[in-house]
Amino acid sequence: MSGPSLSGGEPITGKRQLVEYIAAGEKPRERWRIGTEHEKFVFRRKDLRPVAYDGPDGIRALLEGLTRFGWSPVYDADNLIALSGGEASVSLEPGGQFELSGAPLDNLHQTCAEVQQHLKQLRPVCSELGLGLLGLGFLPDWRREDVPFMPKRRYAVMRNYMPKKGKLGLDMMLRTCTVQVNLDFGDEADMVKKFRVGLALQPVAVALFAISPFVEGKPSGYLSYRSHVWTDVDPDRCGMLPFVFERGFGYERYVDYMLDMPMYFVYRDGNYIDVAGQSFRDFMVGRLPGLPGATPTMSDWVDHLSTAFPEVRLKRFLEMRGADAGPWEQICALPALWTGLYYDQEALDAAVALIADWTDEEREGLRRDAPRMGLAAPFRRSTLRELAIEVLALAQAGLQRRARLDGTGQDETHFIASLIEIARSGRTPAERLLERYNGEWDRRVAPIYREMAY
Repeated sequence: MSGPSLSGGEPITGKRQLVEYIAAGEKPRERWRIGTEHEKFVFRRKDLRPVAYDGPDGIRALLEGLTRFGWSPVYDADNLIALSGGEASVSLEPGGQFELSGAPLDNLHQTCAEVQQHLKQLRPVCSELGLGLLGLGFLPDWRREDVPFMPKRRYAVMRNYMPKKGKLGLDMMLRTCTVQVNLDFGDEADMVKKFRVGLALQPVAVALFAISPFVEGKPSGYLSYRSHVWTDVDPDRCGMLPFVFERGFGYERYVDYMLDMPMYFVYRDGNYIDVAGQSFRDFMVGRLPGLPGATPTMSDWVDHLSTAFPEVRLKRFLEMRGADAGPWEQICALPALWTGLYYDQEALDAAVALIADWTDEEREGLRRDAPRMGLAAPFRRSTLRELAIEVLALAQAGLQRRARLDGTGQDETHFIASLIEIARSGRTPAERLLERYNGEWDRRVAPIYREMAY
């Protein structure tokens, strides 16, 4: 989720401004950066239960504790809901999931150093408060009603609207965690290639990172229940976006998609005005039912872009959104996968060729099957496992050719090694958890809080 909204900005007078806003994200290759975001669940160590916002061991206290490291507080009304620090930030998801939105960095070595620094800061504060952090895609045992909503006012609008569009929207808000990477594009043609590759191959990431097999203490029948949740949140703003693969796709077509996607809110004078389900196109001409006569500014457009939730999202960069949050050592593997594919031209061209003749039905089939079957999902005459092995080979070669070395002379390829091992074994992280659940854990999920905690 995005941070607090900002009022103002240039008035919008036509669609061309919206297209130009996205196009302004174009960067030359030497300025391409890697921005990693990762979420984790916060729990009380003494009883393995959810953490409220207020109280001596609450989420607010956790945010306040981090300010000792130089983070600046960010408020929504009187509530501390985020921290800022240069180009990075710490923010809250609706159920108190704790997110680091990393700075845009040059290489994966820097990304992993940032992740380690974040953990180094969190550990003493969590220890003082008696809190733990858990890396999974879906809460293993808490019910929806167990999880407190955080006091971010935009979430109140979403909380009211979500059940009108799908059965699992509140579960998405309260009980899921992800890791994602934000990557740049050079021009419109480059964006189109990367968008198509990202959408087509997102099920590969779903399977490789699948680590959410439990719901309310029992196996759910899915390896990535988090990924399954997104299939029943809101059809207007989620999914695989078949139009991205159509001839002529580009910035303007994505803007049209966003103009047709219903709004959530408008931020005015410090207040979130509920316009859920209403049209940005109507807003453009001053005919928004929830705010008669008002017209949008570019800040409204930026807010609106943040309320789309497809498998890949376009802003002034591309966001890869398919992976479950997981073990700390896996966080850097997600940006490694997509950096290897996107930031080396030979790897990107090979990925474009790989997916060139896939049909809408095949892409949707992978999206449907990967959360449930993982690497065993069928694809053409083979399985997703064989596809993952091929994709990882492309990414690994791309990272080798990038040749970004750390102080010891090591390149970035070691960050993807854990994914290669998963693909070769054919066993997702979720399947390994299920084996332990049915074995040494004696069909209990409580050991997860000890063994999977950061």
